[in-house]
Amino acid sequence: MNGQKVWTTLAHVSKWGMLLLRTDPELPKHKGMSYFVVDMQAPGVEVRPLRQITGEAEFNEVYFSDVRIPDAQLIGSRGDGWRVALTTLMNERVAIGSRTQARNTGAIADLVAVWLERGGDAEQRNRVTGLWAEAEVARLTNLRAAGNRATGTPGPEGSTAKLVYAELNKRIYDLATELMGPSGMLYDSYADSQPRPGDPESTDFRRRFLRSRANSIEGGTSEIMKNILGERVLGLPGEPRTDRDLPWSDIPRS
Repeated sequence: MNGQKVWTTLAHVSKWGMLLLRTDPELPKHKGMSYFVVDMQAPGVEVRPLRQITGEAEFNEVYFSDVRIPDAQLIGSRGDGWRVALTTLMNERVAIGSRTQARNTGAIADLVAVWLERGGDAEQRNRVTGLWAEAEVARLTNLRAAGNRATGTPGPEGSTAKLVYAELNKRIYDLATELMGPSGMLYDSYADSQPRPGDPESTDFRRRFLRSRANSIEGGTSEIMKNILGERVLGLPGEPRTDRDLPWSDIPRS
């Protein structure tokens, strides 16, 4: 295996990774791929930290140079990697967006705490209550979806919840930072660090504001979520895809 992957969360502490690789370049791009579990400590695997606007390096860039992967680490069948990858992505989106937290917890609780401490004008009060209502609608929708979800591959509710969570979370922390006034621009530390699972979560709203930028990228960008919902849920016409049936080896590349 040779290649490179940008944005792999916690790769610096991972024993195993999930790897989608092309095993037949003569098939179209969504075929001819296979899905493997890869040993992140295997020879030829190099993890490079990517420092974020928070100062941390939670994400990483991973390089593979002549990495040998045993056949026993194949998930599914050879050439069926795209289907396995979609299953992984749909479960990831459910994990990110379909959180069934208690009322008045999470990001909206942070916003309400800032409002109670610092207050604001009538227009800001209306925005706080509007976001609280949106958060409650999303919470109740996730509860309903969880109750109706059958076992097996998640449906479009995962993409819907992920999109709503990402955009709502950003707007909540935008307003929280605004309510903090000039102090909202004073971030305590950009110390370079690599978080590990189990590390205490920062309670600094400014750090959460910066980290919320990632919500609309991780697990599939908001733009991708809108395409999925438009095409596969609403039945809208998709974007032109002239290379769908071409062999991967014949697709022009820059």
